[in-house]
Amino acid sequence: MESGLVCTVEGAVATVRLHHPAKRNAMTAAMWRELPPLLDRLAADAVVRALVLTGSGETFCTGADIASLRGSPRGDDAPQGLALAAEEALATFPKPTLAAVRGYCVGGGCQLAVACDLRFAATGAVFGITPAKLGIVYGAASTRRLVSLVGPATAKYLLFSGELIDSARALRTGLVDEVLAPGDLDSRVAAFTSVLTQRSQLTQAAAKEFAAGPAAPERIAHWQREAAGGDEAAEGVAAFLERRPPRFTWALDAPSHGAADQSRTTR
Repeated sequence: MESGLVCTVEGAVATVRLHHPAKRNAMTAAMWRELPPLLDRLAADAVVRALVLTGSGETFCTGADIASLRGSPRGDDAPQGLALAAEEALATFPKPTLAAVRGYCVGGGCQLAVACDLRFAATGAVFGITPAKLGIVYGAASTRRLVSLVGPATAKYLLFSGELIDSARALRTGLVDEVLAPGDLDSRVAAFTSVLTQRSQLTQAAAKEFAAGPAAPERIAHWQREAAGGDEAAEGVAAFLERRPPRFTWALDAPSHGAADQSRTTR
């Protein structure tokens, strides 16, 4: 396989790997196009409770495959339109998402990482958002998402200059949540996503929706009904008092794909 997305599911955690080693995992039009339907399938899989996005080898993603920009179509099927659609699909994925970053996380790669809920990076990772180097207008939703994460000053620094920053500065500005030694990144991501899969999906789903922006009254009422009509809080309190792990049963209203293998790989 020269390029594409590789998806593995182990237990309740799906890992989507950006794979284009010849171009340091730069995203081709086909890869951008492939991501939304893959995320739809994972969202509908009741077994999957968290998602990790990462890159093959020692690079996360160096952005769009620049060679694909020359002579490319305009509109929704242009590389930028495909990237925005992929970003939005990732940002609205209903379960917790975490970007595990090694090496370069630049351009469209950083765009995807910012669309995740959390970002863990290895020391030595490098981040940058580079549309100013190409004369591209960064999308409004992408810009707002970046500003909400790092604040307007850092967002302007990154967007105006296209300069790259190291993992220490990324941590200091809030672009990443944790920085680990390269050899510790995988184990920390596995441990943290294991924690996520044991927590209440009701809490996570409501928090993710509320964090995305002001909630409409009907959505607030929806989550109040979900909380009042279920046993999540009672189970959480009982587990605390009985000094045992909680057994939360609330699940997203999505069709199950049936019993899933404990480990599987797809293209």
